[in-house]
Amino acid sequence: MSTQTAAQQRAEAKASYNAFMDGCPSRQLLDRISDKWVALILAALGSDGPHRPGVDHGDGPRAMRYSELSRRLAGASQKMLTQTLRSLEVDGLVTRTVTPTVPVTVTYELTDLGLSLNHVMVGLKDWAETHMTDVLAHREEHHRTAAEH
Repeated sequence: MSTQTAAQQRAEAKASYNAFMDGCPSRQLLDRISDKWVALILAALGSDGPHRPGVDHGDGPRAMRYSELSRRLAGASQKMLTQTLRSLEVDGLVTRTVTPTVPVTVTYELTDLGLSLNHVMVGLKDWAETHMTDVLAHREEHHRTAAEH
């Protein structure tokens, strides 16, 4: 039996991930990143605030204080925001930095791994914003057709 290095073990595990297979850990990750708050937090930390399609998305990623994130994410409860930020930190997508000031300053920032996902999530968010009118029209047509039958 040959001994594998940690890097070889990771490479072998990576090659075997298949989200279509029951029990694959990538399903848990897909579940996490498909959460609307995750998408919005990543977009906010990536400085992609409210904008019109085709308009510059800001100055790029930056650290944000908890209170700033909370204001930017309308409708997110304190509990939901805290839980989501903690889960993103555990997954290595966000770093949390505590600065000993009075009061204590806590900031959140995307990691390199978080930045790589942010590009995908911003595209998904942009797609949703761009195509929402079409989706609403299809929903309305579906409901109208269903009501006729």
